[in-house]
Amino acid sequence: MSRTEQRSRPPRREPEQVWTPRTKLGTLVATDKITSMKEIYENGYRIQEAGIIKKLLPGIKTEVIDVGIVQKQTTNGEYTRFKALVAAGDENGWLGIGQGKSKQMRIAIEKATNQAYLNVSPVKLGCGSWECRCEQPHSVPFKIRGRGGSVTVEVIPGPRGLGLVAGGNIRNLLKLAGLKDAWTKSTGSTNTMTSTSRAVLDCLRQTFSQG
Repeated sequence: MSRTEQRSRPPRREPEQVWTPRTKLGTLVATDKITSMKEIYENGYRIQEAGIIKKLLPGIKTEVIDVGIVQKQTTNGEYTRFKALVAAGDENGWLGIGQGKSKQMRIAIEKATNQAYLNVSPVKLGCGSWECRCEQPHSVPFKIRGRGGSVTVEVIPGPRGLGLVAGGNIRNLLKLAGLKDAWTKSTGSTNTMTSTSRAVLDCLRQTFSQG
């Protein structure tokens, strides 16, 4: 498989696994006492189990955004670990990003995936484009800006049919969040995916906090 084919692969769905709740919130979700993410956020509950997200957002997908190697020189020699950056979203108003490190790449990705689930937060979708005003949730309700490290990302509402005018990784994150049409602007070292993903997440969180 070529690198181009690997990059173009769609977000993967997590396989079904048997989940045994370990927290009070997990038990409430497992027994259908709580049936939506909205209830959790309105009551200020803290999510500590990925199974909660998988049950309440059954359509959630994950995508590996970036992988790399961390090397350190110690008195015992060179110490090498793998790091991974994963995004999780249901393409309908929820997005989370997580990081993981391990001596094995597979475990690093698993840790990042679990953290992405736990970091899932709401994104308010809407139609803030003066060219459209269709009131359908295909874009963002207003212009938003977020920052992560040296990277700044701005998302501007677009009319239906425009698509996502953004670089590949930023476009993938916006798609996972549920956006279909938007313009974007970015400044800073956008090749640094940790900073870029934080900037996108900070940006999208403002749709909920400001709206």
